[in-house]
Amino acid sequence: MNAQGSPGTSPTPRKRHVSLRANPLRRPSDRFEWWFHRFLLALLVVGLPVAGYSAGTTAYEASMRTVRNAAAERHQATARATVDVPRVGNVAKQPVPVRWTEENDTVRTGAALVKPGTSKGAAVAVRVDRSGNVTSPPASALNAKATGWITGAIVACGTGFGVSVLWAGTRLLPDRRRYAQWDAEWDRTEPL
Repeated sequence: MNAQGSPGTSPTPRKRHVSLRANPLRRPSDRFEWWFHRFLLALLVVGLPVAGYSAGTTAYEASMRTVRNAAAERHQATARATVDVPRVGNVAKQPVPVRWTEENDTVRTGAALVKPGTSKGAAVAVRVDRSGNVTSPPASALNAKATGWITGAIVACGTGFGVSVLWAGTRLLPDRRRYAQWDAEWDRTEPL
């Protein structure tokens, strides 16, 4: 009996697996694709949270500046309805003419939204800008937070989508090139 078939010896160990870097069958395009996918993965892991956080923070701060500016330019005043407001259908609020007096005893008029059924002379809270016109109430800090969160989420999703498109592109373009090379080699080999 020879040495290979003897019961006391074990077969020679095989190489388990050739590493990706040392594989002699890997083409340069395979190496590029492997490295580029690692780069995209790092970009996704690091870039997605950073992009989402920075965009959300920037949007929040810009919204808060707008909220503070609007709050500084507008003040609340107590106006009086100048007409009776009839109840009409399912309308939540209706515009009616109102009148109020500024701190410098200037009488102003404008239109404000009030609930149906409000009687003439009833007190109505209105927001007034510096020129004395009735305006809408300024946005709140909650609006600024929502703007920040939504903007951050949109940017994070956009970053993820962009990385996914790049990933698919680095799969598609080299594969198209490889298939074209394969077809060209086959066209040369087939007649033989």
